[in-house]
Amino acid sequence: MILLERTDELRRLTRALHRAQDGHGDRIDITGPFGCGKSALLDAIRTRATDVRVLTANCSALEQDFAFGVARQLLEPALSKAGDTARVDSMFSVQEAAVRGLTALTHRMSADQPMLLLIDDLQWADEPSLRWLATLSRTLEKHPILLVVATRGGDPPGHTEIRPEPLSPAAIAELVEHRTGQTPDAEFVAACHEVTGGNPMFLCAVLAHVTSPTGDQVPHVRELRPARLRERLLRGLATQPRHVQDLAKAVATLGDDDELAGQLAGLTKTQAREARRVLDHAGLVTGRPAVRDAIEESMPVSEREAWQAKAVKLLHDNGRPAEQVAARLLAVTTAQGGWAIDTLGEAARTAMRRGAPEVAARYLRRALRDVPGNSEQRARLLVDLATAERLFDPAASVRHISYAVPLFREVEERAAALVRIAPTALGSAPRPVRDLIDQVAAGVGHDKELACRLEARQRYAWHSDPALLAGSAERLKQIDGATPGERELQIILLDAAMLTARLPAHEVADIASTVLKQERPHPRHVHTAIPLLIRVLAAADAAGDTVPWLGEAFDQATNTVEQALIRAQQSFVLMHLGKPGEAHAAAGHALDLAVLDWRGDTTTAAIGLAAVAMELRDPALIAKILTSRPDRDEPAGCDAAYRMLHAVGEAVAGEHAQALERFQDCGRVLDAVGWRNPVLLPWRLSTARLHAQLGDLAAAREAAAEAWDRAVEWGAPLGIGRALSVLGRHTPGRKGLGMLQEAVQVLHANPFERAKALLQLGARERADGDSQAQRHLDEAHRLAVHSGAERLAKRIAKELDGNSPGIAVALTRAEFKVAGLVIRGLTNAEIAEELAVTSRAIEKHLTNSFRKLGIRRRTELPAALARAYPPST
Repeated sequence: MILLERTDELRRLTRALHRAQDGHGDRIDITGPFGCGKSALLDAIRTRATDVRVLTANCSALEQDFAFGVARQLLEPALSKAGDTARVDSMFSVQEAAVRGLTALTHRMSADQPMLLLIDDLQWADEPSLRWLATLSRTLEKHPILLVVATRGGDPPGHTEIRPEPLSPAAIAELVEHRTGQTPDAEFVAACHEVTGGNPMFLCAVLAHVTSPTGDQVPHVRELRPARLRERLLRGLATQPRHVQDLAKAVATLGDDDELAGQLAGLTKTQAREARRVLDHAGLVTGRPAVRDAIEESMPVSEREAWQAKAVKLLHDNGRPAEQVAARLLAVTTAQGGWAIDTLGEAARTAMRRGAPEVAARYLRRALRDVPGNSEQRARLLVDLATAERLFDPAASVRHISYAVPLFREVEERAAALVRIAPTALGSAPRPVRDLIDQVAAGVGHDKELACRLEARQRYAWHSDPALLAGSAERLKQIDGATPGERELQIILLDAAMLTARLPAHEVADIASTVLKQERPHPRHVHTAIPLLIRVLAAADAAGDTVPWLGEAFDQATNTVEQALIRAQQSFVLMHLGKPGEAHAAAGHALDLAVLDWRGDTTTAAIGLAAVAMELRDPALIAKILTSRPDRDEPAGCDAAYRMLHAVGEAVAGEHAQALERFQDCGRVLDAVGWRNPVLLPWRLSTARLHAQLGDLAAAREAAAEAWDRAVEWGAPLGIGRALSVLGRHTPGRKGLGMLQEAVQVLHANPFERAKALLQLGARERADGDSQAQRHLDEAHRLAVHSGAERLAKRIAKELDGNSPGIAVALTRAEFKVAGLVIRGLTNAEIAEELAVTSRAIEKHLTNSFRKLGIRRRTELPAALARAYPPST
């Protein structure tokens, strides 16, 4: 086709090519509707490219599931000539390196010779190739590479854009004369312009259906609207010889591979070339999507299916990559035999290696349709399918493994299938699945590795059983972690020991640190038991080594699911290291990357983010987590975490009674399943603060004392310091002051928690007139700012200015006791009788309390005490 009215577009492309040859590459998107001349521009710049390596690719809707298909079209032919196919194959086989590797490979190729990359119909490109092209596009300015793509467009490309304009009447007249050899009449040109809108493809199709460009043909032209044009094209095809029709159908089925299309149609090379000339002369440009779609839709379903099946077998027999063949097999519904099952399996393994488990699952589901039921071959495919699904749909993974296990005859094969399930995916497994694991585990013989891995799954599946949890500490002492299976079991046992606080934190931390050092950082760890190990170390106040470990894993992550889950772990760790600013940023990033209905098991991530939000008391973050909660059954501990988060939201909103009731309900659930750890979800400290808000200081001290007892039993400094800070706040006199001083010392390694304890200590000292108050408050403010705790820093600043509404009032022990009895509704006489003192002594205590609290009457006492002892930030 001649190019008309495309001088400016060609000039821009040529200038860009020259700049690329000088080392300043670019990406140009040629956008517009089909038939507007995008492909003609690609052909034109190809002919102008001298002393340049030209690589081309044509995208197809049928191959969108063929990962890196576009990249392969571009790079493999050039590398094959150089005998370098092994290098590109290795690039595709490593998931986290694929995009970076392809980009680096393209840069190296351009160093030898400037490159022109031409891609047609980019809208049909596979997603991995699009990611690679996006990465490559950001680097072109410093490399001799010009990337030109033709696409139907849509959203603004964000790159240099060329949009071919429709042909003018003058250009239409020139094209008509070139095609027909006759000067057209003006009314004929006007009719062509009206019908085609200046679209070159439509114009050529119209000209194929008129006898001459004269006025008498105008009525005929006006009938050729796009819908009718399509009908005319198909009618025109129906008039062609059988071998021409077959080639058109082959091209519509297979794409613009002339050699294979001829083979598919059963033609010799000479017959195929002659049929192609006939099609082109008739205006049947079979390479265009609109024409291909029309031809496909013109065939009955059975005929279309037969062409697809023949095309897939032809691709397979010609050695095309397994994924390319498998992508087309998805459209074939009839059974194809063993070769198809093998090809789909190989394609699934390739997709898994490059990190596309959902694509692998589609191939495997298709393979299952051709496999006999109740066969071991079916069982193996189900296991492979479950292995893929555990990365994005753990419930389906568990279900398919449970289908597969009974189909295996040998116990070892059943066990090997079961250990494909990630242990953490079994937290909500139904009872039959848990019973199946128990049954297989009982039959495993001397294979210690399989036995350990099965036991890990048994224990996690029953992790809400208090009796089983309680025995985890003793079992942990029997495992030395010499093999991967033993380390997996160790992690499950460590998590149970942490949840129950049956072992001291330092013992748990020592074992957990040793296990972590033996595990290589990798983003796929989010689909294993390792997230439990991360939270164990955080709860044991020993999470320092997890920071670089998670950072390295995140740097390797190439999909948003893994990035989101790692960010959630980082948020939890940073919060426990006393870095609330960074923790808040990481939590927000995790939620922005994906909602909590992430693919894969998200229980650990959900509990971690809930714990972070509870400490930060940020209403926006709380709302974001709660609104993204997945609609599915969850283990009791995860459900309790969400309910506690609701309670924090209620407390922040001032609904203290409702929040207290919810926290107490959650606490009862956690105690019932044996989750006693005081650091992971410190609900008792929250109830202590809420009791104080409601004026019940005795209940506040009792709850804080229980939290302190649990914290001392567990032994992590973070838990002990938090409990001391809250207990000291609500304990009057020198005893409470001593607790606050001890809390400051215990929390020396945690800047955020230490700042909170220093605030309480400084406020108490200031109320007592102690000169140490200023120094402690200054240090609290410095730590709060350094840790990124903006709200806490503002509160401390108010305290330093003497404007804080929450200055701790130094009531004596007797004054606290009297105030508590007043709030309970007792009269002075009743209080005097209960305390065995005179009524005058009670009046004196109340007078002193009212003066310190700045109130005048008994009814103001509950609110005044709540203001004097607000919950810690």
